[in-house]
Amino acid sequence: MARLRKTPSSTAKDIHQVSPTHRSPSKNGLLTFAQLPAWLQDNVYLQTGYRPPSGSIWLSLKSSFSLHNETVNIQSHLIGVFVFFALSTWPYPVGLPSPPFPLLTLPMNQPGLLPFYAGAVTCLTLSASYHATSNVSLKVAQKGNQADYLGILALIIGSFISSILYGFHCHPSLQIAYCVMIGSIGLACAIVTVNPGFRTPEWRTFRATMFVAMGLSAVIPVIHGLRLYGIEGMEDRIGLRWLVAQGITYILGASIYARRIPEKWYPGTFDIFGASHQIFHVFVLAAAGLHLIGLLRAAEHMAGEGGRCEDIM
Repeated sequence: MARLRKTPSSTAKDIHQVSPTHRSPSKNGLLTFAQLPAWLQDNVYLQTGYRPPSGSIWLSLKSSFSLHNETVNIQSHLIGVFVFFALSTWPYPVGLPSPPFPLLTLPMNQPGLLPFYAGAVTCLTLSASYHATSNVSLKVAQKGNQADYLGILALIIGSFISSILYGFHCHPSLQIAYCVMIGSIGLACAIVTVNPGFRTPEWRTFRATMFVAMGLSAVIPVIHGLRLYGIEGMEDRIGLRWLVAQGITYILGASIYARRIPEKWYPGTFDIFGASHQIFHVFVLAAAGLHLIGLLRAAEHMAGEGGRCEDIM
C-alpha cells in the first residue's frame, strides 16, 4: 500500500539514533538504508535489503521475484489479486454449509459482489505494481504512489457499493442516492490525489477533509439501515458483524504500520520478513476477506426470505 517517498519520512533524530548494521553493498547487490538516495529512504528501522535505483521498469519488475525487503509487500498483494479475481469468476460455492460460515453456500460470482471484486483487484494490483517499481526513479515512485492511493479509493468505493446494493435492495432510490454520494466523494478524493496543485501545504486541510469524509460516509447508510431494520436486520442485509470486524482489522493494521512495529523495537531484525508494512498488507487482505464474508451473508439472506420486499416497501 501507499507510502510517500518524495522526501525521507524518517526524522533526522531517528537516523542519528539507528545506525545501519552494514555500510558496504551486500553480495547480492542490495543496499543499506544509508546507501540509498534520499527519495528511497522511508523507514530507517529497516536497515538492509534495499534494491538500488534501477532506472528501468522491466528490471524492477524482474526483481519482484527475488528476495529483498519489498518482496513480501509485492507478493502478498499479487496473491490477493489472483484469489479475488478467481473468486469473481467462480460459479460454485466455497466452504461448507456449517457454522460459523453457513453463508458460504452460494456461487462466489454473485452479481452484487462484482463491485467489491473490481475494487479489491484494482487496489491490490496497483499496490503490488507500486511496490514492484518504486525503485525505478523518483518520478515513477511518485506516480506509483498516486496510483496506489487511487487503488485504495477503488477498494473503498467497490466495497461500499456492494454493501449498499445488498443492504438497500428493497429501496432503489436509496441505493442510487448512496452510490452517488460515495462516487462524488471518491471523485473529489481522486482529484486531490492526482492534481499537483492540491498537494501543496495550503490544501492540506482540504485533502484531509476529503479522505475523512470518505471514511465517515460509510457510517451514514449504516445508521440509516439500523433505523429501518434494526441490528438483526442489518446483520442479515450487510453482515454487520463482519463489517465491524473489517473496520477493526483495518484500524489495527494501519496502527501497526503508522507506529512501525515491530522494527522500531528491533532495528535491522525485520528487514526482509515481518516488517510493519508487510503486516499491514496482510491485514488489508484479511479485512477484504472479512468484508467478502459479510457480503456473502447478505447475498444468502437476499436469496431467501430477504429477497421479498413487499412487506417493507
